[in-house]
Amino acid sequence: MHDIIRQLDEKRAAARLGGGQKRIDAQHAKGKLTARERIELLLDPDSFEEWDMFKEHRCTDFGMEKQTVPGDGVVTGYGTINGRLVFIFSQDFTVFGGALSEAHAEKICKVMDHAMKAGAPVIGLNDSGGARIQEGVASLGGYADVFQRNVLASGVVPQISMIMGPCAGGAVYSPAMTDFIFMVKDSSYMFVTGPEVVKTVTHEEVTAEELGGAVTHNTKSGVADLAFENDVEALMMLRRLVSFLPSNNRDKPPVVPTEDPSERIEMSLDTLVPDNPNKPYDIKELIVKTVDEGDFFELQPDYAKNIVIGFGRMAGQTVGIVANQPLVLAGCLDIKSSIKGARFVRFCDAFNIPVVTFVDVPGFMPGTAQEYGGIIKHGAKLLYAYAECTVPKVTVITRKAYGGAYDVMSSKHLRGDVNFAWPSAEIAVMGPKGAVEIIFREEKGDPAKLAAREQEYKEKFANPFVAGHRGFIDDVIMPHETRKRICRSLAMLKEKKLENPWRKHGNIPL
Repeated sequence: MHDIIRQLDEKRAAARLGGGQKRIDAQHAKGKLTARERIELLLDPDSFEEWDMFKEHRCTDFGMEKQTVPGDGVVTGYGTINGRLVFIFSQDFTVFGGALSEAHAEKICKVMDHAMKAGAPVIGLNDSGGARIQEGVASLGGYADVFQRNVLASGVVPQISMIMGPCAGGAVYSPAMTDFIFMVKDSSYMFVTGPEVVKTVTHEEVTAEELGGAVTHNTKSGVADLAFENDVEALMMLRRLVSFLPSNNRDKPPVVPTEDPSERIEMSLDTLVPDNPNKPYDIKELIVKTVDEGDFFELQPDYAKNIVIGFGRMAGQTVGIVANQPLVLAGCLDIKSSIKGARFVRFCDAFNIPVVTFVDVPGFMPGTAQEYGGIIKHGAKLLYAYAECTVPKVTVITRKAYGGAYDVMSSKHLRGDVNFAWPSAEIAVMGPKGAVEIIFREEKGDPAKLAAREQEYKEKFANPFVAGHRGFIDDVIMPHETRKRICRSLAMLKEKKLENPWRKHGNIPL
């Protein structure tokens, strides 16, 4: 018995040491934490239960039988974040550069299978050089097994990927199918093919950071949701994100007690929208002043800035917020913002999170670049997402809601539950100037007449009352009571039940 205990202690020590002290020091020298340090920081103290600590690879080619490390380059198990169950895998770069083997993939698949059974989120901390070349197709098969589980878990339990080192080749497709991707600046990157291959094939000279670094994916490609300065900040913010999310698709989001009264009045909102309809303002001011305690967790803040998405709480309940941003491109919808908004709305719908939409949209972005890029198909994604969505939907039109973009932004016609407008709202097919130039084109030579027509159009349509007469707007509210009215609407919708017709799945315009 003493022998077995000694062996157990030795094996545990070997597993905890990973690739050895020298490699751990190298990891620290790059400003990175080890796989186990990351888990310790992310989870509640002493809550981590590790699985498969002694699992080793089975490869005998290229002298691999002489190189085995208990755990095989990934630490897996479960624990709690703020007392709530989560499953986790953390790749260990000190063991074979975190390369994925068949055994390594089996460990990841095991926690994903259990996460679906137990109904708890899966968090992946990625830090890997890719497939373990010595294992050939076995490691590729391991990736495919993980991909399959990503798809099966999608919309069942939240999946969050934290890229904390390299993530290249086939490895990128697992994070790509998860709900959220966080990255760490200057130490993480994602790409399908690396700088050397790019140089060989396209003759472009590019660094790993430029090709697939955190800044690139948070500003240019939109692949990632947030970028952080270091591992510690990233893990703390990941804990914060989890606090907004339900554990699975059958749960309601957690309710966090708040001392911020749901009836709170915010008088400063009465002067948020400028008198000049062409003057911008910051929609984030409205969001921050409306949610509980000004706590807004924004996602993709540096990508497609003309739409703002993120989580907040109203009367303690998590809500997903989608808002047009007049400060950027006048709040127009374009290809990037449509995709960004659509994916977020679909996530909220999958996980029972009510959607609050703030609308100030002059329309879809015109131009050949948008049309050739497929704005029709991409814009339809946002329309599809809102129309399919069955969770409570509360919409507030602050200013412009023109044309098809009015329809798309959670309008009454797409089963919006409660639709409010501020007195400054303008709901029409298009802006007064453009409308008058079309309706009264024969008067184009007379600027005075056109100006009078424009004023007439403004009085008739550039207000919320035409839509109100038809019941498309439930009420015209004062800006200062926005929080109160949204909170009351959400309380009323708490037990909302709505089901779409049975189908295997719809065919979203991808």
